[in-house]
Amino acid sequence: MVVKRLRRIPMVRRSAVLLDKMGRTLNELLVNLFNSVLQTEAKAVITEEFKDISENDMHIMEAVGIEEKRKMSDIAARLSVTVGTLTVNMNSLEKKGYIVRERSTQDKRVVLVTLTEKGRKAFFHHRDFHKAMIKAAVANLSEDERKALVSCLTKLDDFFSTYEK
Repeated sequence: MVVKRLRRIPMVRRSAVLLDKMGRTLNELLVNLFNSVLQTEAKAVITEEFKDISENDMHIMEAVGIEEKRKMSDIAARLSVTVGTLTVNMNSLEKKGYIVRERSTQDKRVVLVTLTEKGRKAFFHHRDFHKAMIKAAVANLSEDERKALVSCLTKLDDFFSTYEK
């Protein structure tokens, strides 16, 4: 029994042991969640209708968005990839009819991207999966638990966004 063993450990070490166990549990939960999200998203999003694209393509279309034409450089920055890398994916998405690229009328060096009707349909399909995932995640949480979840995930997001720096 862990509890009986902990009683014999001095108080300072006892908290370290508990934190270590919690750390292992949190690590396991995060790894499992990450893998589950990726696997479930792949099954839910890449359907018969969208079998010609990948989850990565779906995330690129999400970065393009539906509001207005978006610059290739802005999309690349949002995805943390180079414009050259993004161009390879965009060539494929354009060929398959999901996006349209055009030169800016103000600056011919700038390439603007929009989703086609087919791309918008894929975008909404992907968004609906994320909405269902969030709804399930918070379904039985109190308002305080929801706030705590957002706080924890915000701190985790901050860690990941500053980790490479």
